[in-house]
Amino acid sequence: MSHRFALPFRFADFDQAGIVYYPRFLHFCHVGMEEYFAAVVGVPYSELVSLHRLGLPAVKTEVEHRRPIRYGDRIELEVAVRRVGSSSVEWSFAFHAVLEEERPRCEARVVTVLVDMDGFEKRSLPDWLRERLPPRAAGDLAPSAVD
Repeated sequence: MSHRFALPFRFADFDQAGIVYYPRFLHFCHVGMEEYFAAVVGVPYSELVSLHRLGLPAVKTEVEHRRPIRYGDRIELEVAVRRVGSSSVEWSFAFHAVLEEERPRCEARVVTVLVDMDGFEKRSLPDWLRERLPPRAAGDLAPSAVD
């Protein structure tokens, strides 16, 4: 299962070359993960952190830039869970230009590990969360071996 939504880029997201400043892509990956939690998991990520005292910090990131995104481009971000381990979740992110048939302009893979927010210690995914993170069939990105 994936979740796709309009992702508004703002003037401050662009560098002097007129393209998205590359660190912003990781910021938008986290935004995408938060959107996924609200739309698919049914629990806002802020609630996971504040009420359940759990977090999913990134431990591995990979970004492939294919074509630049320029100011004014209309972009949609597609977020999917690629793999669920005992304590990790591997996410995929695809930045699609609206109305283009080509491959995404940018793709990213982020591996997160569940931690207890009080001690920042790694812990296993609880069953209720594992059930709400359905993996999508793996594509061309190889799975990670974090667990």
